[in-house]
Amino acid sequence: MLWPGTLIGAGAGFAIASIPGAMLGALLGQALDRRMQLHSWAHLRERLGGRPALRNDELLFVLLGRLAKSDGQVVDGHIQQARQEMRSLDMSEPAQKRAIAAFNRGKSGRDRLRGYLLRLSAQPHAAEGVLRACWRMVWADGRASSAERELIMQWGKWLGWTPQQVHMLASDYEPHKKPLTNSGGAYQEALRVLGVTVTSEPAQIKRAYRRLLSRHHPDKIAGSGANPAQVREATEKTRELHNAYTLIRERRDFR
Repeated sequence: MLWPGTLIGAGAGFAIASIPGAMLGALLGQALDRRMQLHSWAHLRERLGGRPALRNDELLFVLLGRLAKSDGQVVDGHIQQARQEMRSLDMSEPAQKRAIAAFNRGKSGRDRLRGYLLRLSAQPHAAEGVLRACWRMVWADGRASSAERELIMQWGKWLGWTPQQVHMLASDYEPHKKPLTNSGGAYQEALRVLGVTVTSEPAQIKRAYRRLLSRHHPDKIAGSGANPAQVREATEKTRELHNAYTLIRERRDFR
């Protein structure tokens, strides 16, 4: 990893006082890198442009915002998934505000994320958690576009994962390959899954979906000390809820 302040300090110090100057300049530059959280030349350009460095608790939501916007439109499913991630992390109110701001910042696509992810690669469990959250965001609208897949594959590479490893994570959150068809019987089954009726308003359907998704989310189940079988069951239930909500939304034509 290139530390810009350290390199600049060493170069300037060498020009002024040869090797002793380079050593002193490198030490001063290293202190500057740490203070300003500079991990790459891209980060230095970012800071010079007035964009603050991302905190660890903001990086995830910048990534999620970038994914949500990658196809051009952020839908309700994306918003609800971001809120679910906040609940799963048990974030305080100030932390939630930072997460919302980070999500919106991510939608702009202006942040250079390579340096942050390279640094995170030294924390395997955290890196896996980020990739899992990204796949959950991708499937929040029931489909994974090529743009979304390319982003996650690139981020996985920077995190030190192989494409095969990144792809394998997707299967934990991908809806069934044979989703419910839009037939009358399947529509009635989808209504039953969400606990709503044919006369329920879109707002009621959305609330029911969010409530059930929160109750059965795999991360929440895992955090309560459940065994692997219970986590797999929660994952299947989450997929069922996604499929049911997608079918009803398409049938009723609402976002």
